Amino acid sequence: MASSLHFFIEDTLKIYFLLITMIYAVAFMRSFMSPERARAWLAGKSRFVGYALAAFFGVITPFCSCSSVPLFIAFLSAGIPLGVTMTFLITSPLVNEVAVILLGESLGVGFMAAYVGTGVVLGMIGGGVVDTLKLEKWVEPFVWDIKMPVPEMLEERQGWRWREKFARSEALSIFKKVWVYVLIGVGVGAALHGYVPKEWFIAHAGADNPFAVPLAVIAGIPLYSNATGIIPVASVLMDKGVPVGTILAFIMSIVAISLPEIMILKKVLKVQMIAFFIAFLVVAFTCVGYLFNFLFSGGI
Repeated sequence: MASSLHFFIEDTLKIYFLLITMIYAVAFMRSFMSPERARAWLAGKSRFVGYALAAFFGVITPFCSCSSVPLFIAFLSAGIPLGVTMTFLITSPLVNEVAVILLGESLGVGFMAAYVGTGVVLGMIGGGVVDTLKLEKWVEPFVWDIKMPVPEMLEERQGWRWREKFARSEALSIFKKVWVYVLIGVGVGAALHGYVPKEWFIAHAGADNPFAVPLAVIAGIPLYSNATGIIPVASVLMDKGVPVGTILAFIMSIVAISLPEIMILKKVLKVQMIAFFIAFLVVAFTCVGYLFNFLFSGGI
């Protein structure tokens, strides 16, 4: 009980402090970026450059699932290829500032870099596969008929006072949305830390279990949670000896295969495209898990 309580108090206060200070800084930088600017920069680029830029924008502009449909339509209406658009949609929810901040603090800079790099690469590969297979036929026809005007980028004329207000508002908004997830995630982590023996995790999710990675991916799908809530649990799993690849696959599955986002995207994508989207991520996360377990068997 003492060990669990100490873990809960220390991690809760630490995460709350990080969220407020770091997200404020990230939000201030994000005030220089908007969906319109991302769309303008992506239009007219070559495929490879488009994939790279889309992944980059996905990392620095982590729009929520409620923005998926208008962004999807806006990108396609601007003539951006479907594969480039899918690269953005894969990377944006997968690599977000909250996850990066907490991963770096809880699991180390090496794990954070592996997470960001893997998310970017998977997004680019996913976009390339979509373009190679020419899956435009699996997009609802009405999407191609929409012609959206390019709005003026008003944020370019905003001053520093506006950006500071935006950063403060963004930090408070995100904190209000995730503080409950922090309590839940840290609470689960504290319980695992204090009451579940290390030997149990090694026996069921250790390197000796060849099915641990795909089971972690499948288990993560219905457990959709904000990244904030799952990072403290992942930290405990690493302390308990669960391989890094299994943890990475578990995190990615929970964060990226979002059932709410899939339901929203169903408005513009046919069932075949939704199935392809889910299948690609499941296979990709499983392969990443096995690869990282092999590469970092000695730790990260």
